[in-house]
Amino acid sequence: MYDFEPKTARDIIELATEGAPDAPINMKEELLAEVYSWAKVIVFALIFAVFLNFFVIVNATVPTGSMEPTIRVNDRIIAFRLSYMFSEPERYDIIVFRAPDDGVMNVKRVIGLPGETVRITGGVVYINGVGGLRTDFIRTGPMGYMGPDFPETLVPEGHFFVLGDYRGNSRDSRDWTNPFVEGRRIQGRAVFRYFPGFRSLRNS
Repeated sequence: MYDFEPKTARDIIELATEGAPDAPINMKEELLAEVYSWAKVIVFALIFAVFLNFFVIVNATVPTGSMEPTIRVNDRIIAFRLSYMFSEPERYDIIVFRAPDDGVMNVKRVIGLPGETVRITGGVVYINGVGGLRTDFIRTGPMGYMGPDFPETLVPEGHFFVLGDYRGNSRDSRDWTNPFVEGRRIQGRAVFRYFPGFRSLRNS
């Protein structure tokens, strides 16, 4: 039995080399150098992971079906934080943002842009009084329900009108007290799903 409890890497190396008089004198130093080398790699990896998550990507799990069929419940997605560093969100972009009412992270699709008027009547979206937007990504609710109507409203500068793809089962700009998402609340653009299975979201 040892008369002390090893607590550090140096203690462990001391015990490992105890009683080995024929070992090279610098064996302890080599082992310490190896431990130090691995420690640097681990610390660097942790710092790099934190940097990626805070400044480059958003790694999110989607808890609801509001974006079905494009993104399903428990899909894991990656959003790129730098997507809008030099440009503004475009119509049909899928964005990750903090909801204007409660700050909860959401994933929705950009439909109305700053300076446009938006109106929804009978499930049809009108931008500046004109319909005909894409519908290929939309899922309707039971009996074709497309969610509530929305009165014609001007989207303020620096803000965006967003909807879920599952129009009959999504809380979005139609339901919030503050219906428009301010640009500074946008965390990034969703670029791909990585679980279950890989799927690009850029042109969805």
